[in-house]
Amino acid sequence: MSDDRTMRFLPVSDQSMLVELQDLEHTLDLLAALQAELPAGVQELVPAARTILVSFDRWQTSAADLQRHMAALHLGRQARSAGQRVEIAVHYDGEDLADVAQILGIDVPELIRRHSGSDYSVAFCGFAPGFAYLTGGDPSLNVPRRSTPRTKVPAGSVAIAGTFSAVYPNDTPGGWQLLGRTEVPMWDLLRNPPALLQPGMLVRFADASTAAGQALLQQQSAAQAQAPAAAEHTGAGMRVRATGLQTLVQDAGRAGQA
Repeated sequence: MSDDRTMRFLPVSDQSMLVELQDLEHTLDLLAALQAELPAGVQELVPAARTILVSFDRWQTSAADLQRHMAALHLGRQARSAGQRVEIAVHYDGEDLADVAQILGIDVPELIRRHSGSDYSVAFCGFAPGFAYLTGGDPSLNVPRRSTPRTKVPAGSVAIAGTFSAVYPNDTPGGWQLLGRTEVPMWDLLRNPPALLQPGMLVRFADASTAAGQALLQQQSAAQAQAPAAAEHTGAGMRVRATGLQTLVQDAGRAGQA
C-alpha cells in the first residue's frame, strides 16, 4: 500500500477533488495508475507538476471512495504505459541555440542530436491553451530560463527550460530558451480535441534538415492541407447589445478540455 502521507486530498466542489503529491515523479505515477484502470465515476483527470484534479460523477462515486482507492494504489510498481506517439519536425534555428550549446559545453550539432534523439512524455498541460510540458529526453539537457523573458515568443517555437521541453502554441511572452520552430499547430479549435498534445502521450522531435525530417515535413504538410476549413457562419448565434454590472453568460462547460 502506498504511504498516504505522500498524498493530500483537498475538496474543490461536490464533484471534484485536488490531490497534492510530493513531486512530479509521484504525480506521474498516480496519473499512470489511474489511467490504467479508471475508477468508476471518474470523468476527468487534470495533472499538473504536483497535483491532479479529479472530476467525478457524485451519483456513481464519492470523494471518500476515491480517496480510499488512491491511498491503496501501489504507485511506482508498474511501468507507465506508453501513450500515442507524436512526431514533430523542427527547424533548429532558434535564437538561443548557440547559447544553450555553450551553457552545456557542447557544439550545436550535438545539442540538436540530443534534443531529437529520444522520446519525451507529456507530463501535464498549462500556462496557455495547448502548451504541454514534456519530460524525459536526454538528461543532460538541463538549462535555466532566460534571465530576461521575451515579450513575444512566436507560435511554434520549440524551447527548453530546466528539464522540460515544450512548443509554444501561440504568440505569447516567455522566458524559455528557444532552440527552433515547427510548423505543426499545437492548438487548433477546428481539431477535436484542439490541443495536439495530451498528458500521457509520447513526443519525438525530428531535425527537419535530415532526410527523415524532410519526409516528416511532407507528411505533416499533407495532413494540414487535408484539415477541415473553418465552417461558414450560418447566422445562428447570439449578439450581446448591452450588459449590466452583473451580467454573466454561462454554458455547461467544456468537459474533457481542462
